[in-house]
Amino acid sequence: MNVLQILAICGMLSPIIYTLAWIIGGFIVEDYDHIRDDVSSLFAVRAPNRLLFSSFFISCSALSFAFSFSLLWGIENDGSIVGPVLFLISTFIGLLVTLFFPLDEDGKLVTFRGKMHLILIVISGILIMISMIFLWFRMKSLEGWIGFGWFSIVSVPVVLILMAISGKFGGGPYMGLAERFMVSYFQVYYFVIALMVFIRN
Repeated sequence: MNVLQILAICGMLSPIIYTLAWIIGGFIVEDYDHIRDDVSSLFAVRAPNRLLFSSFFISCSALSFAFSFSLLWGIENDGSIVGPVLFLISTFIGLLVTLFFPLDEDGKLVTFRGKMHLILIVISGILIMISMIFLWFRMKSLEGWIGFGWFSIVSVPVVLILMAISGKFGGGPYMGLAERFMVSYFQVYYFVIALMVFIRN
């Protein structure tokens, strides 16, 4: 096993840990509702079991960030590095969010820190979508990556639709459910791209 494969394993573990974290939250956090409550509320300021869930989300963000370096060297051709670099920046922003910008108490957006949580999450999501486009340009004719390249470009409108739905239901009784559809798609994308790096290296 080489370094790129180890980093790819980090990338595959990240979405698994992320998903397990919010599933566990539904079992051990009193009054937490997957339909109503967003994932970030689990590590908001003064949230129950905040230390536990912060550990979960910091871990998965750190794993994603580590994995993102593999995209710089794990795609065989010498094409544009714009897609991999944008992916790396996005995962770094995600790590900053989990480390320094939790939501305010009860998952609200009151302080600068809480508002920055939302702003940085949106920026991170936009960067990932742009990364998907550039990865498609790089992979669309690259043997072994063509299928994933098309998966990337198709993912852009899918993510836009899911983000719009999540925004529409934000703050409402179905906010948690709408958000989970969106973040789960991102997690599938992260897992698949990490799996591709593992297989191709």
